[in-house]
Amino acid sequence: MTKQNNNLTLKILIGVLGALLLILGIFTYNFYQEEKQNKAILTQEKDLIESELGELITKYDNAIALNEVMDDHLLKAKQRIVVLLDSVKDNEANLRLIARYRREVGKLKKERERLFKLADSLTEANKQLAVDLDSTSTALQDRIVLSDSLQNQNAKLAEIVERGAALTAANIKAEGVKVRNSGKIVTTSRASRADKIRVCFTLSPNKITNKGDKQLFVQVINPSNNLIGEKVSAHFKDAVLTYSASNKVFYENDALDVCILVDAKEEEIVKGNYIVNLFSGPKMISTTQFELR
Repeated sequence: MTKQNNNLTLKILIGVLGALLLILGIFTYNFYQEEKQNKAILTQEKDLIESELGELITKYDNAIALNEVMDDHLLKAKQRIVVLLDSVKDNEANLRLIARYRREVGKLKKERERLFKLADSLTEANKQLAVDLDSTSTALQDRIVLSDSLQNQNAKLAEIVERGAALTAANIKAEGVKVRNSGKIVTTSRASRADKIRVCFTLSPNKITNKGDKQLFVQVINPSNNLIGEKVSAHFKDAVLTYSASNKVFYENDALDVCILVDAKEEEIVKGNYIVNLFSGPKMISTTQFELR
């Protein structure tokens, strides 16, 4: 009787183990299929991002060919897209990278819309200025200029002058640095050695801009998409800007080389790509990227 019970128990155990192995096999197969499907989706999403970036580059090429006023801004924006496209091609697709690249594509599309609108606006403003100048000359010669017409033209001219007087920057470059006890600054491309970020650029000459003190602000965003540095907010009439560091310079309408050091906590300086934005007041006047290994 005991032997029969033991045989029955053994058969039950074998059945249970068989069922568990079957369930495990089904689970393993389903997991493999799901992993394979997810990888295919990520690869498809990566290809889509590459395609979108390629389209953006083509649109910038077309805009650069048609617009002489904004060539410098458009070229720099296009170069940022080229850098991101190279990064997408060089990295294997994973959920974290895809999410990051998707955010970057969204930012680049918004920037493209802003730059294209600005380029169109400046082109139209230049055309309108030429028309207004001809109209004003004719009106003065004929002595039939109306007061309200002059006011409208002056308002348009003032708007164009205001745009022309805005500060611009060129040759922006950002890099990791280490400040020695002696005060000497040494550049480094390694995150583990850097204790600050240095941003250098040239304020372009502009005879229309008023001479005097100019407050410049820098945003440095690390690979974790976090702002590093002081994280202080500056309040303007219609905007609030949170920045990493700032510097006040005296501008005399000529080209002026400027460097700004950004202090950062040790845990904020990590390996990867950094985004650097330069502002004059609330207006962004330049941007660039760099990498720390």
